[in-house]
Amino acid sequence: MKQMTCNIIKIQIKSFFLTACIVLLSTVMAIGQQKYRLANEYFNSGEYEKAADLYQSLYKETPGNKTYFNLYIQCLIELNEFSRAQTVIATELKNNPNDVSLYVTHGNLLERQGMTDKAEKEYRKAIDNLGPDPSSIGSLANTYTNLAKYDLAIETYLKGEKLAKVENMFVYNLADLYRRKGDVKNMIKYYLITAEREKNSNNTQTSLQRFLNEDDYPELQKQLYKKIQEQPDIPQYGELLQWSFMQKKEYDKALRQAKALDRQLNENGMRVFNLANIIFEDNDYDNAIDAYNYIVTNKGKSTGLYLDSKRGLLKSKKAKVTENYNYTKEDLQSLKQEYTSFLNDMGRNSQTAVMMQEYAEFEALYVNELDTAIQILEEVKDFGGLQPDFIAKIKLDLGDYYLMNGDRWEASLLFSQVDKDFKEGQLGEYARYRNAKLSYYAGDFAWAQEQFKILKGATSKLISNDAIDMSVFILENLGMDTTDVTLNMFAQADLLTFENKYSEALTKLDSILILYPDHDMDDDIYYMKAQIFKKLKRTDDMIAMYNLIIEKFPEEIKADDAIYELATFYDYQLDNREKAMELYQKLFMDYSSSTYAVDARQRYRILRGDEL
Repeated sequence: MKQMTCNIIKIQIKSFFLTACIVLLSTVMAIGQQKYRLANEYFNSGEYEKAADLYQSLYKETPGNKTYFNLYIQCLIELNEFSRAQTVIATELKNNPNDVSLYVTHGNLLERQGMTDKAEKEYRKAIDNLGPDPSSIGSLANTYTNLAKYDLAIETYLKGEKLAKVENMFVYNLADLYRRKGDVKNMIKYYLITAEREKNSNNTQTSLQRFLNEDDYPELQKQLYKKIQEQPDIPQYGELLQWSFMQKKEYDKALRQAKALDRQLNENGMRVFNLANIIFEDNDYDNAIDAYNYIVTNKGKSTGLYLDSKRGLLKSKKAKVTENYNYTKEDLQSLKQEYTSFLNDMGRNSQTAVMMQEYAEFEALYVNELDTAIQILEEVKDFGGLQPDFIAKIKLDLGDYYLMNGDRWEASLLFSQVDKDFKEGQLGEYARYRNAKLSYYAGDFAWAQEQFKILKGATSKLISNDAIDMSVFILENLGMDTTDVTLNMFAQADLLTFENKYSEALTKLDSILILYPDHDMDDDIYYMKAQIFKKLKRTDDMIAMYNLIIEKFPEEIKADDAIYELATFYDYQLDNREKAMELYQKLFMDYSSSTYAVDARQRYRILRGDEL
């Protein structure tokens, strides 16, 4: 019992001393860190004498710390105390003869005194005496790097790999050094070697994206082609080649590479599918169609990507046909056949509900078959198992189509249902905006204007901006005459346009111009006519309307809209760079507060050939 008590006491004493030592060590370390921070502050502010005293003290406390030593020597050099620095370095060399980085420190001291030849000898001596120890190799190379002597650092790593008999031991370091030197060819060479070591090429892509200029990509692709020929079994090279094409937006080449990798690695098409989505978002519909079609054709219905790929394929074809209204009846009929064929094949159910929604939009907005569109969405609305958000979107679309078909009450009922179910969300805001628009169409301007005022604070920026525009428009034109007849006529024309009844809408707008000449609403009338002409593909009439607004109503609210619409048309449709640049410049110079100004400036710079 006595022996056990003694053992317990001994354990407690040991524990006490161990705790005391840990506390003491922590305190010493904290004091050291505080002293180091203070020394750095002195050094950075140019107070080298104070910094030197602290670095010297720190180094004496921890003699093996090269950071403290090098900073101490640097302070002495900055103070021109070369003799003192020489003595300190000589002492350190005597105590640590195998630390070759000290020769570099000595060489730097000599170089700072103008003794270039002697300095070079010291630098060479460091490399000549280098051993195979990786930490010594790294330490010496880092010392050279800190002095911006990149060639010597590279030589150190290359010799170190031979001494250590490990190929590409310092590949990351070499890639970084060649980057610092501006040697793009070798930088790429070593970054590509790093890709071999990784299961994917993501890290290499990140590095290359940070450090390559636009003119460097041909060199990257040249090296990648060679690597792929020499080592076809390493997929990272193919991935990097695909990535390089994507950086240049050469989507046809990127797609070709993605297909090759898909086949080589026996993948499920996900690589091609992800690329297809990117291409679609960048409006390259031909290559998007090619990509989606590859999955549909080569992977078949057994793949989990079939439905999404088929949807992407039809979406891309629809965008290609309908964008900018450049399509024929034959184009529309062909696309309609593809939609119906797909739905007949896959069935009309919750799995194909999204495709049915897109098909209904196509029927309503482009084929002008509103009854068909309504029938499709009524069927989708009754499917079970669909998310409430999706059902709400179906109801919003359905409300639009009922309105276009002349059934305002059914439209209002559907919008109100969504408003009730989504009081706090954006879907509710969309529904409230549509109901406010209904009141505007019906001539209840005061109530509509109040709703638009409330929707100015909508979380959706699009709804907020549209609500502000409508609120301002009604406020400016309400009560302009005693009967509000012009505003009523304009709202009716707006509704006819929404219903795709363009001929009737144009007649109504022309009636306002004839009955009420030189009205304050003229710019709005001409703008709506331009939008209708755009949909009817009456290009000359559209351009004439926009130019009329720009020339005759430069101070009105639609002026910047007209300039931007016309600029983008000359830019993207007519490929008239000079005219587009002229309009973009006018927009950001004369209408700097316009919401289009930033985009106009950026597009102007791109057309001018600036590097962004």
